[in-house]
Amino acid sequence: MELAAGKWDDGIQRGAAASFALHAIAILLLLLLLPKAEPPLPLPDDGLSVEIVPQAVESLKMPEPVKAPSPEQAKPEAAKPEAAKPEAQPAAPVASNPPAAAMPSAAPITLPVPKPAEFVEARQLFSDKVLADPRSRRAREALRGLAGSERNLQLCDLEALEQVRRAQPAMAPDALAPYAMAAEKVSGNSVEVKGGAFRSKRKWYNIQFKCELDAGSGKVVSFAFLVGDAIPRDEWQEHNLVAEDGAADQ
Repeated sequence: MELAAGKWDDGIQRGAAASFALHAIAILLLLLLLPKAEPPLPLPDDGLSVEIVPQAVESLKMPEPVKAPSPEQAKPEAAKPEAAKPEAQPAAPVASNPPAAAMPSAAPITLPVPKPAEFVEARQLFSDKVLADPRSRRAREALRGLAGSERNLQLCDLEALEQVRRAQPAMAPDALAPYAMAAEKVSGNSVEVKGGAFRSKRKWYNIQFKCELDAGSGKVVSFAFLVGDAIPRDEWQEHNLVAEDGAADQ
């Protein structure tokens, strides 16, 4: 009996030791598997939250103390002669008015060339009628004594005086010099005067005319003329022009 009881007690002790070891291992595993405890959160502060911003490094530097100048440095330096500065050029005047807008280039104006004066074609001839007048008896007799070319020239001069008298009633022509300013040109039955002059009321005027005569009858068949400006008096003597009195100049 006693042996059995001793075995029983020995078995109980071994079981208790094994149970204690198993519990210790379980507790150790629990401690390792549990999360780590975090520190407690700070309690909220009833005051205002203030954020401290760190200042720049430069602003934290202490200002260096101002050093007093030494006696030698306090002495004023002798004024150094300044280099001669170039004289300032006067500023260009500023125009107060705004620049005018550029005008478009205008085309050059070409003045019309004056047309040369045109000859007046006679619509009616008068020399034959003038010679038929009884008062022209001396003129008829003078023409009979002239040669062909000279007679043609005198007959055309007579036609010129009558054409001017009819075309310009304010004038009273009484003499004509067909060669006064330039020599006349007589060729057969054609007479051309480019530098003639006629007198009217003691003044002389330039005249040009072209005259055609009939070869058979010797009468004027066509006539054209052009009256020019008055001839200056200081040129009269050079061209043998005189201001003679006449019935037409009264």
